[in-house]
Amino acid sequence: MTQLVQTIILGLLIGGVYALLAAGLTLIFGVMDVINVAQGALLILAAFIAWTLWNDLGIDPLLGVLVTTPTMFALGWLMYMLTVRFLSGKPASMSVLLTFALALVIEGVMGMIWSTTYHAATPGYFAQSFRLGDLYFPKAQVFGCLIAIGVLSCLYGLLRSAWPGRAIRAVSENVSSALLVGVNPKKVAALTFAIGVATTGAGGSIAAVLYPFLPGSHYQWISRLLGVIVLGGMGSLPGAVIGALALGVAETTTATYVSPRWATMVPYALIIVVLLARPQGIMGAKLREDAVV
Repeated sequence: MTQLVQTIILGLLIGGVYALLAAGLTLIFGVMDVINVAQGALLILAAFIAWTLWNDLGIDPLLGVLVTTPTMFALGWLMYMLTVRFLSGKPASMSVLLTFALALVIEGVMGMIWSTTYHAATPGYFAQSFRLGDLYFPKAQVFGCLIAIGVLSCLYGLLRSAWPGRAIRAVSENVSSALLVGVNPKKVAALTFAIGVATTGAGGSIAAVLYPFLPGSHYQWISRLLGVIVLGGMGSLPGAVIGALALGVAETTTATYVSPRWATMVPYALIIVVLLARPQGIMGAKLREDAVV
């Protein structure tokens, strides 16, 4: 019983990090109808930046969030202005092709700068744990999950209370109505994409501590994130959180009771099961294909 509880706890801690990353991806899709396949590559880029800050300057990778998040926000804005804005009015499949090409470019740049070998940030608390009775709480996972919750809370507050957040919600609901009240959909799209990419700054810093990584690791990460948003429902932030926690628990349970090698297959299995059983996901809305636009 203790082992099962320990496994679930670890899954929830990891799921909290997944939730942060999936929130950025699903926010971009919900507002812009863009599937950002480059999100995984941007995550690894942020992880390399956090690793460099730790390795060269001695800055704790988790404190590096204060650097990586605004850096990735600026990069997201630049990516939108140079490439993604031309997808306006295009089918979602076009966004997959464009962002996949961007992911390959980012992977190549990372390989040239940091090489194609594995990297990992291992601060002093990396191998330490909190203990409560027979249960252990790894400090790296706990700190990472707390940061993820903090960033998600800020994102939720932005979307619910601040004017930019209300503008984002207005555009996601109805572009025509948003225009009538003075909202500029193009500026909102740029802000949304930048915020979505900014989540990879915090997520990448956390991932740099929790997992070894190399430029090609983005394929594994984007499969996880797509599994989360398909499970939770495309465009649904609450669904992304639920899907992330479910995926985290599913991965740790598989690794504990089956084999760690099988844990990497969990996202793909979830995508297949969800698409067959409930295509709209847990929190997604089922749309009529015969509806007239």
